[in-house]
Amino acid sequence: MVQQAVQGSSAAYAKEMERLSAKESLLLALKDAGGFEALVTGKTTDMQCIDVNEMIVSLERLNPTPRPTTSPYLEGRWNLEWFGSGSHGFFAARFVFERFPPAFANLSKLDVVIKDGYVNIEANVKFFNSIESNAILSTKLSVEGPLRMKEEYVEGILKSPKINEETIPEQLRGAFGQATSTLEQLPDPIRDAMATGFKVPLGGSSNRLFMISYLDEEILITRDTTGIPEVLFLHQSNWAIS
Repeated sequence: MVQQAVQGSSAAYAKEMERLSAKESLLLALKDAGGFEALVTGKTTDMQCIDVNEMIVSLERLNPTPRPTTSPYLEGRWNLEWFGSGSHGFFAARFVFERFPPAFANLSKLDVVIKDGYVNIEANVKFFNSIESNAILSTKLSVEGPLRMKEEYVEGILKSPKINEETIPEQLRGAFGQATSTLEQLPDPIRDAMATGFKVPLGGSSNRLFMISYLDEEILITRDTTGIPEVLFLHQSNWAIS
């Protein structure tokens, strides 16, 4: 019995070392691919993409969380670091880069906040490197199984832009001054609405299914119904979110 316990302990240790090595390999592959910025601007090569996907598969088979849909690890603020076509990240990036040249606008980050059965997907867009705007998609989660979840869209929110006047290009400062003057003349209810942001109710009119293929205290990997993966890194745990 002692020998069996030692063998079991050794096997568990070896599996944990394999998992940590697979995590490190994924982190290195993501770094070599250029990270989030290279991904959203389309600068990742086919070789880099296949390397990252290979590391994702290697890590998924070592998932340490048997029921990730009900795990406390799931809640928190996650940074979306990798996505494929058809994902939230892909649609947000395509919206920005199909409509605006990189010198005009860029998608700087995508955060996913999971708390109390709800998700806020926050896209941060910068215009002229001076005007920062946030768009938020709120969804409701329901557990469909140990790995599977359903996500229903609740509302979209476009927040009022934040402006760093010092970094506004000289050729745009006149137009900025005119816009500011016009806003100050608007009725109070309209100014208040613009300050708090615009909400678009979605009423659960659409939804999607996805599965959690890997979850630990640092990394979350999901796949949609087409099998496309998303990789997220924990930025802030659930207890730190107010």
